Amino acid sequence: MTTMSPTAPPAGRAQGTRSRPGGAVTRRTPQAWLFLAPFAVTYLAFMVGPMVWMFVASFFNTSTVRPGLGSFAGLDNYLEMFGRDDFWSSLWHTLQFTLYTVPPLVVLSFVLAVLTNRMKHGQWFFRLAFFLPFILPSATIALIWVFIFTPSSGLWSLPASLVGMDPGAGILSSPNTAMIGIAIATVWWTIGFNFVLYLAGLQEIPRELYEAAAVDGASPWQQIRRVTIPLLNRTTGLVILLQIIASLKIFDQVFLMTNGGPGISTQVSLGLITNTAFTDNRVGAASAASVLLFLIIVVIAVLQQIVSRIGSTREAAS
Repeated sequence: MTTMSPTAPPAGRAQGTRSRPGGAVTRRTPQAWLFLAPFAVTYLAFMVGPMVWMFVASFFNTSTVRPGLGSFAGLDNYLEMFGRDDFWSSLWHTLQFTLYTVPPLVVLSFVLAVLTNRMKHGQWFFRLAFFLPFILPSATIALIWVFIFTPSSGLWSLPASLVGMDPGAGILSSPNTAMIGIAIATVWWTIGFNFVLYLAGLQEIPRELYEAAAVDGASPWQQIRRVTIPLLNRTTGLVILLQIIASLKIFDQVFLMTNGGPGISTQVSLGLITNTAFTDNRVGAASAASVLLFLIIVVIAVLQQIVSRIGSTREAAS
């Protein structure tokens, strides 16, 4: 018998190759790096580079009216943000918007996907109808819903009068309802994306599982609870994560529909950052606020993933 050194490649495999987890053998070639180079250069130049510059600028008195980073400020910009009431109020408005939008975007998109998946004909129409608003630009969405919410003459006045509300009271002009109006517009705008994700996940579930559950006497609700929801845990986790991140980065709808008003009742974190950087010309302070918002998003995303994994583990154990 002949022995083989542990470092020697197996028979039939050429030098300079490696094996993928699935068993396929690929060759390391310089051509792969050439194909990756355009994306890598673009990503480094327009994503990683600005993030590094933002982090560095947060420690300086950087301004839009002076060249360079300016004088060194240390942690002064961060301490200033912690002491500003408008920073905490804008952060609360951002979290408030997240609470208003994430639950309905998850629940409604799931319900619509389940109902559409049960249809034998016409699924293409509902896919198109629900996804079409998502491809519209934010400016178009803002104009549509500002018109709908126009007091007395807007389309909202009819259902408002039917439920006993004053049709002359504008939703976007009241500090108590302006954020709710923005949330309604956002849900209508973006629900199609989650709907498509859920519908794709539902169509991957084998029909045999539902047939077996029906034979065992499971009702339609029990089939959804015991079959559909557990098998869509990964899709639900992805949808929740994407919606939380998108909601925490809210800016366009607020800027176009209320511009942070009435007063500062809808001013969100990105609105405060924009005003600090380009109205007050204090890029260093705005960079510090951006770093803090980035850290908050990372922490929330990590916590959501931990909770999702704990839920999946408990579901598998039961």
